[in-house]
Amino acid sequence: MSRIYNFNPGPATLPLPVLEKAASELVEYRGKGMSILEMSHRSPEYSQVHQEATRLLKKLLGIPDNFKLLFLGGGATLQFCMVPLNLLHSDQSCDLVLSGTWAQKAWADAKKIGKVNLVYDGEPDNYASLPDPGGLKLDPSAAYLHMTSNETIGGIQWHSWPETGGVPIACDMSSDILSRRLPLEKFGIIYAGAQKNLGPSGVCVVVIRDDVLENCDQNLPAYLSYRAHAGKDSLYNTPPVFAVYLMKLVLEWVDENGGIEVAEKRADERSGLLYEAIDDSGGFYKSPVPKKNRSKMNIVFRLPTEDLEKRFIAEAAAEGLGGLKGHRSVGGCRASMYNAMPIEGAKALSGFMREFARKNG
Repeated sequence: MSRIYNFNPGPATLPLPVLEKAASELVEYRGKGMSILEMSHRSPEYSQVHQEATRLLKKLLGIPDNFKLLFLGGGATLQFCMVPLNLLHSDQSCDLVLSGTWAQKAWADAKKIGKVNLVYDGEPDNYASLPDPGGLKLDPSAAYLHMTSNETIGGIQWHSWPETGGVPIACDMSSDILSRRLPLEKFGIIYAGAQKNLGPSGVCVVVIRDDVLENCDQNLPAYLSYRAHAGKDSLYNTPPVFAVYLMKLVLEWVDENGGIEVAEKRADERSGLLYEAIDDSGGFYKSPVPKKNRSKMNIVFRLPTEDLEKRFIAEAAAEGLGGLKGHRSVGGCRASMYNAMPIEGAKALSGFMREFARKNG
């Protein structure tokens, strides 16, 4: 077996010990004569998995008792409509920061449901930067402020949060959850597709504060209602059992390796290695993102020509450095480095970048 360093943006690399553990339990789960893929979601075995995943995520994120934790299907994309359906009442509006592709998708759904005020639009800057959080002109009566904590395509990330005066922040944290400590008291609801830092695709984590939950619309179809899912401990319908099981294994791995404090330090180290290679290249590599807004998860950069970018991606792949092609909408190169990316992977890519620039600069 020869595993590459996988820099894909999601689904993304998973810890090797997690994959090996899952492989060892796949055909027969802990002497039960069947796979966990075949078990009832009402079984004691899955109940233990479900509760342990809940406990670990609460521990790692420091989720206080006045928040509910939900495991839902549909990815973050379903949350683009679930958030306004539940939180945006007919006599209200919400504020939204339009920071990139994923924020655009949240905006597109929300404005079909109610009134949305754009408090920032990054389109004139090609979504390459973020505003000063203290400079946002927020509506003190808004139902919520929607933000996207990290834009995977643009490679930008919020490193501080606005003061909202009691307006709950609703935040898509799909690509940087569990990579840093969070001031959870600022948020009313956060949601995250699992397929970057938490596990495989197929499950979306929702963390919602009790007072926000109590204020949700009570007249929604059941699956679209946070109240329905919270009332059944995320078991209103059959959950994505295998995805939750794998997420539990990932959370165990994060916990055993130092928790969120260590994850944050490693994110700083990995991203620092690549940004140093970019900034030390004499202009051969260029980051379109101001240093204050640079993502620690998704490092985007350009080379002098598209032909050089194609050669860079091909030669990197030949060296076991995969998934470096930028998103089709913007081109260029992108290295996505989530919790499971070892420091050795970042060192290998940094070294390759320096050598490629030396040969082709």
